[in-house]
Amino acid sequence: MNHLPIRSTTILGVRLGRRVALAGDGQVTLGEMQLKSRAVKVRSFADGKVLGGFAGAVADALTLFEKFEAKLEEYGHDLQRASVELAKEWRTDKYLRELDAMLALMDNRHSYILSGSGDIIDPDDHVISIGSGSGYAMAAARALIGAGLKDPRKVVESAMRITADLCIYTNNELSILELGAKPKK
Repeated sequence: MNHLPIRSTTILGVRLGRRVALAGDGQVTLGEMQLKSRAVKVRSFADGKVLGGFAGAVADALTLFEKFEAKLEEYGHDLQRASVELAKEWRTDKYLRELDAMLALMDNRHSYILSGSGDIIDPDDHVISIGSGSGYAMAAARALIGAGLKDPRKVVESAMRITADLCIYTNNELSILELGAKPKK
């Protein structure tokens, strides 16, 4: 049986000060065919204090989200500790090691990208991204921030729209979550 690669997802997170926004597009494709346009690939954890997004196989990512949520509970909502413990288990557990997904995790102080090889990447700056369009999304977000845009939600929304114009595996059906957003007047 010929397996077509499932390609989808751009997840982009931006932290400016203690304000955070995390966005995910909604497209899921199989080979050259779009299967779904409004998938939700981001969610909040720990009573809305931690945000997460996934790229990769959906069932695998949801399994990892469940494991991550359990680690957050076990370690008192400490994102850093929960991420390290999940990465250790993911790398060493025979079943988990086979899961095909990546996670982008953020709170108002930390950002991490986790992979099944045990990698925990703490970015050099205030932008993280995973998935098919991650390079485009990171470049656009960094350019917008460099041009003076200071609202994380506006940065991720604009950068994701730019990415959707460039990456055939990313669309404009965005889900955006925020931490520390200014109240609307």
